[in-house]
Amino acid sequence: MLSYLGIAVGSALGGVGRHWCSVLIARHFGETFPWGTLLVNVLGSLLIGLFAALTGPDGRWFLGPTARQFFMIGVFGGFTTFSSFSLQTLNLVQDGDWFRACANIAGSVLLCLIGVWLGHVIGVTVNR
Repeated sequence: MLSYLGIAVGSALGGVGRHWCSVLIARHFGETFPWGTLLVNVLGSLLIGLFAALTGPDGRWFLGPTARQFFMIGVFGGFTTFSSFSLQTLNLVQDGDWFRACANIAGSVLLCLIGVWLGHVIGVTVNR
């Protein structure tokens, strides 16, 4: 039961962080393209890759399963958002803006994969 509570609290913290970052980014870059969601998802991917490498069995700072669930499922899961990405992409398609919709899909997948890979590489490097 403790792990469920930890995940719930972590999800709440991640969700608030996501909203804050998304609003901040939208104010600076506008809302014609979902920059906030894209950047939050890339940052979250980088952070979860880094955290997984640093706190896993071979990591510099080993954490038990409950602490890892709090951060990886709760905080980072609440911070990143596939549902917002999907809805924003659908809205772009419905508006006939196929270029931005495709750019959002390609950019999100590519940049999030690069982010998680880069986080992992940084974590492995720190572990040495």
